[in-house]
Amino acid sequence: METIKTNDTKTLLSKVPEVTIYFWIIKILCTTVGETAADFLNVNLGFGLTGTSIVMGALLLVAIFFQFKAKKYIPSIYWLTVFLISIFGTLVTDILTDNMGVPLEVSTIAFSVVLVLTFVLWYAKEKTLSIHSIFTKRRESFYWLTILFTFALGTASGDLMAQSLGLGYVVTGVIVLAVIAAMTAAWRFGLDSVLAFWIAYIMTRPLGASLGDFLSQAQTDGGLGLGATATSAIFILAILLLVIFLSVTKRDLIAKPTMEVITPNRLAVRWQVAIVVAIMVLASGTGYFWRSASLQDALPQADSASTVQQTFPQEDLTNFRKITEDTLSLVQAGNLSAAKTHVTELETAWDDAQARLKPKNPKKWTEVDNAIDKVLRQLRAVHQDAEGCKTSLEALLNVLN
Repeated sequence: METIKTNDTKTLLSKVPEVTIYFWIIKILCTTVGETAADFLNVNLGFGLTGTSIVMGALLLVAIFFQFKAKKYIPSIYWLTVFLISIFGTLVTDILTDNMGVPLEVSTIAFSVVLVLTFVLWYAKEKTLSIHSIFTKRRESFYWLTILFTFALGTASGDLMAQSLGLGYVVTGVIVLAVIAAMTAAWRFGLDSVLAFWIAYIMTRPLGASLGDFLSQAQTDGGLGLGATATSAIFILAILLLVIFLSVTKRDLIAKPTMEVITPNRLAVRWQVAIVVAIMVLASGTGYFWRSASLQDALPQADSASTVQQTFPQEDLTNFRKITEDTLSLVQAGNLSAAKTHVTELETAWDDAQARLKPKNPKKWTEVDNAIDKVLRQLRAVHQDAEGCKTSLEALLNVLN
């Protein structure tokens, strides 16, 4: 047995829930609806990526304040904080990718390193990474910092698989679910529970995104066609019902922690960590290079001079221009409602072509992507501005030309 020292921190009741089936369900639901909420603020309300980040950052600080002020685990405060941090963690990755042009490969590696360093510092200070021991302010600080980085990493790795590598969210979801299943089976056969928990926690982010995308996408695109608004409403209602249920029944309450915890075989755990991390790095690295090579082989061959400045296929550009011009015509005719509906075709066509186009010219792809985002924000704004819609569409045509 090892005595847990609280140092200058104040001993509290457990500030996090027990890991039950309810925990994982709400976590996945928060992940999914968090992403759609960010898109709603970014595009539909016209806040933009920076504005959405500022709003979500402010709300997260308020939630964190009440979470730290609480003396015990309160389901409503805890899950509101998870919900907001899922949005903010996603936005951090989106800002790096869309506003700063940082490749998803770089973001994935960077957040992996930062997350590992956070775990190392947490363990060095507290000698445990167990969520059953979150009853001091310092441990809670490490806990929430880790949660933030897991969401940022999950966003980067999930988008890398689904978008940059062209796997799509359904295939990405299946791969992620297989990893979670493997971790669960390994835990049953003796894998350290803390290690299995944190790997599964990271993986549930791309899993939630895949689930939301499958439910909201149109049937012609392989989804169920519920739409983002309906999907968000269903998930938010499910979260509220589950949180109310847990608040009443207290089924996810961790008993008051004692001042002692059983010390695991640290050498065995370190070997497990080394082996599992090595397997995941090897598997993900091999899969990445294999998929990248497949995408390159699918590109049309060109001489060395033109390969450096590859452009998008003319048929793709013609399609994008046609949709943009038709949408602009609707705006000029004063039919903003029809223009808003029609521009969805552009969004779908662009997303479907991402895996093919982005590797050809990442800089140009980012330029067009940003121009399309501006169009979507203008046309999907609550209070549409005809002149703003017209200007954004004309700017997009200039970029496409």
